[in-house]
Amino acid sequence: MILHICPRDTWEQAVAAGVYEGDTLATQGYIHCSTEEQVHQPATFLFRGRTDLLLLQIDESRLPIEVTWEEGDPAHPDGLLFPHLYAALPIEAVVAVTDYLPDADGSFSPPTGL
Repeated sequence: MILHICPRDTWEQAVAAGVYEGDTLATQGYIHCSTEEQVHQPATFLFRGRTDLLLLQIDESRLPIEVTWEEGDPAHPDGLLFPHLYAALPIEAVVAVTDYLPDADGSFSPPTGL
């Protein structure tokens, strides 16, 4: 299981369209994903304080291609490998959607209960 952070309105539009491309498939060639243990890092770096975010739980066996594990943002080298999807995300690969709210200081913690 891998995760993707998505604004609620963007997810609603994707569900209506039947496919999700995110904001990076066209510009970077892939959709950024994370593991449960690492998703709080990009969430805090990119979305600090936002209260409109969802976590998409993705079943990798339902993807059209395998994910590619690569280093994250080169501006923040930490050696962690993140799963990247080099294709559009089929809606049926998303097996659960949960709210992802920040802590009081605006940062995000690793999700619990997924």
